[in-house]
Amino acid sequence: MTTRPESHLMATYPPQPVTFVRGEGTRLFDDQGKEYLDFLCGLAVTSLGHANPAVAEAISTQARELLHVSNLFGTVPGEEVAATLDRLLDAGDGRVFFCNSGAEANECAIKLARRFGGRGRHAVVSAYGSFHGRTLATLHATGQPQKHEPFQPLPEGFRHVAWADADALAAALDPSVAAVLLEPVQGEGGVNPAPAGYLTEVRRLCDEQGVLLMIDEVQTGLGRTGRWFGFQHYGIRPDVVTMAKALGNGVPIGACWARADVAAAFEPGDHATTFGGQPLAAAAARAVLGEMERLDVPARAARAGERLMCGLRELDGVADVRGLGLLIAAQLDEGRDARAVTAECLDAGLVVNAVTPSALRLAPPLTVSDAEIDEALGILGKVLAAGDR
Repeated sequence: MTTRPESHLMATYPPQPVTFVRGEGTRLFDDQGKEYLDFLCGLAVTSLGHANPAVAEAISTQARELLHVSNLFGTVPGEEVAATLDRLLDAGDGRVFFCNSGAEANECAIKLARRFGGRGRHAVVSAYGSFHGRTLATLHATGQPQKHEPFQPLPEGFRHVAWADADALAAALDPSVAAVLLEPVQGEGGVNPAPAGYLTEVRRLCDEQGVLLMIDEVQTGLGRTGRWFGFQHYGIRPDVVTMAKALGNGVPIGACWARADVAAAFEPGDHATTFGGQPLAAAAARAVLGEMERLDVPARAARAGERLMCGLRELDGVADVRGLGLLIAAQLDEGRDARAVTAECLDAGLVVNAVTPSALRLAPPLTVSDAEIDEALGILGKVLAAGDR
């Protein structure tokens, strides 16, 4: 692998091993002309594949018409996207705030919970192993204390309980708590789906205590898990839902949806963003949602995910497989280094990542073909076999 020149970018990421210059569907191409299968999707973002024609055309058309006027004025695409999201959530009467990222969507949810709860009822309870963003507030909501230490003191009002432990959550719900914030599948925490019955009990506890249930669907939302939203696997109705990643298929856009009565806690001036929901991003999201519905991507993800998970279980070197739909972790045999395997896969033309030191994350486009799944399994199988020699 060639050595990259020193970068002018801040070193907030490890040195970048390749530079991608073009993508098409499930394929990426680097600046040396090498081709790769993308089974990471920019961290579950390009769910319709790279350079999707419908999304590209929508962006091009909107760029020639109107890019930005600020949220002091109305535009057309945002209203349509908000209505579609409300329908896909099967909610009936919700309101949407658009922003630029998942962290910003969760910031909005946290502020909304505080506004709804009122002074003195401001705490947010989340789970260890969770990930909710990198801003100071969402970092503290993230249940990974090792990420907190360099940035102490963090904002007050956050506490963490064991994942999938309803008793621990119940013990944490004192009168200062405004909301519970959970992922239906812990993505960055290792791809850990909520066990059966857990979210149902969380919903009951929130109702009992008058606490908002906020579900972080930034990574899991919009078909990734085999349903439109991950919480729909569990038969619950959240009060607040956050999303981002797949909504723009690579164009930065996030959204915070809330029940209408909860959203009404915000008044003009309580929350804002310069770029959130601007016409270019909203036009991209409108095209993304249209294509997702046309293709029925939840059904595609469910079927393709089953094929991929079955194939992973048959590979020597894979000890366990977990996930929902096309958000999957392959737990490697004891002693295997997932980071080393990730690098070897990249050399072999397959993009995945080490979601933990011993597990690989696979999140290909929801449009991935059977042939591409089989090709990826072949590459990973060869990499794992080579590691045994």
